[in-house]
Amino acid sequence: MKAQRTLVALAAAAVLAAGCSGRSESGGSGDSESRGDSGTAQSASGDFGDLSDVCGPGDATAASAQGVTADEIRVGVLSDVGFTKNSEFVDAANVFTEWCNAAGGINGRTLVPETRDAKLMEVRQRMIEACREDFALVGGGAALDGLGVKERLSCLLPSYPAQVSQTQAVGADLEISASPSRVPGYDPYYGFREWLITEKYPESAGSVGIINGDSPVTRDLGQQAVDGITAAGGTLTYNDLYPAMGVADWTPYAQSIKSKNVRGLVFYGDFKQLAKLEEVLTGMDYKLDWIDANNNAYNDSFIELLGKSADFQNNYVDLGGSAPLSSADDAPAVQQVLDMYAQYAPDAEITFPALRAMSAWALFAKAATSCGDDLTRACVYEAALQEGAWTGGGLHAPGDLANPVPPQPCFNVQEATPDGWISPDFGADNGFYRCSTPPFAYPGDYGVPMTLADVGKTMGDIR
Repeated sequence: MKAQRTLVALAAAAVLAAGCSGRSESGGSGDSESRGDSGTAQSASGDFGDLSDVCGPGDATAASAQGVTADEIRVGVLSDVGFTKNSEFVDAANVFTEWCNAAGGINGRTLVPETRDAKLMEVRQRMIEACREDFALVGGGAALDGLGVKERLSCLLPSYPAQVSQTQAVGADLEISASPSRVPGYDPYYGFREWLITEKYPESAGSVGIINGDSPVTRDLGQQAVDGITAAGGTLTYNDLYPAMGVADWTPYAQSIKSKNVRGLVFYGDFKQLAKLEEVLTGMDYKLDWIDANNNAYNDSFIELLGKSADFQNNYVDLGGSAPLSSADDAPAVQQVLDMYAQYAPDAEITFPALRAMSAWALFAKAATSCGDDLTRACVYEAALQEGAWTGGGLHAPGDLANPVPPQPCFNVQEATPDGWISPDFGADNGFYRCSTPPFAYPGDYGVPMTLADVGKTMGDIR
């Protein structure tokens, strides 16, 4: 029983590390029923943001690859929805494919998403199923995604994820991350935290703290944060772990933070646990200069849970180079996503990972459309790599998908207030984003992603 509890704790911590918020959401199911009415294809537009003809009618006739027939394209959506009860990737898949199919599909082929629910610990099993049936993986993510990379590469299955988590998966072969994300060896939060420490709250530089769920996976995240904060000019005076499954009483942690006079705090974990910690800190009348809540907290639920702390504490998140939901008036692609959800999943919450999933779906659809009738994995993969300034139709800053390293350095800060999330003045110099801070490479070795060579394959094997 002890071993089982430990495994569950480590698994839960991995979910937190992956940026899964644990929100309980209503929304789409994982089956292929109840797709959109393709009868509206002639009148519906297949344009997405500033991208033209992402989806549309056609006269495809070939069963050109596994998962592809003359009538449909079957794609897998990796998720932990059975464990987290968080359906954001399933919802995004259903919304995009219903919209795309209403516009005529991919050259007339219907997109059929198949949820591959890893339930946290069953990544390898779901990947084996995807290898047997799917054309590609699109718009998903799983906390322990590294467990399935070997199988995915062995069966030459391309992946266009919404998020990647473990070292084996981040930047692995046949994986194209459409939106700004982690890349091997670089700190995705460096510019944001440098801004907090040296510009917004320079008094905090001498006393920065990190609190992190206790597992081997999240310990790596914590050490990476130490590397980045130190390089940005911060001094760590507090570095603590808490039980990965959560804490019943956060008082001892709050007292320790106060006794060490922590001015800025980086939190890794479930935003519900952070809200409880802040409740205690606020009750003690201890106000930090800033709290990095991590972007899994970018939702209305977190603000509601904060209560008085939403006004008392200063909570910030970094959306990387992604446009916030509040930018719809100035970002047509964001407004279009809002409209698509209103039509196809009105009860679903649009989350930050969901926005990233929409960029992944748009990339896959555009690439697949360009392949015409001869839709193969090689074609759709190579077509996606041609995107040298991909923005997801305007959902995020441009990225060169063939050359993601070093990463684009753009970041976008959001601040929690009692009335919702707002954009503070963080020195944006490129539209919604600040892109002038050079990327920071970790000085330590945190592992490398898996390659085709690791499984005895080459790019020439892809058909």
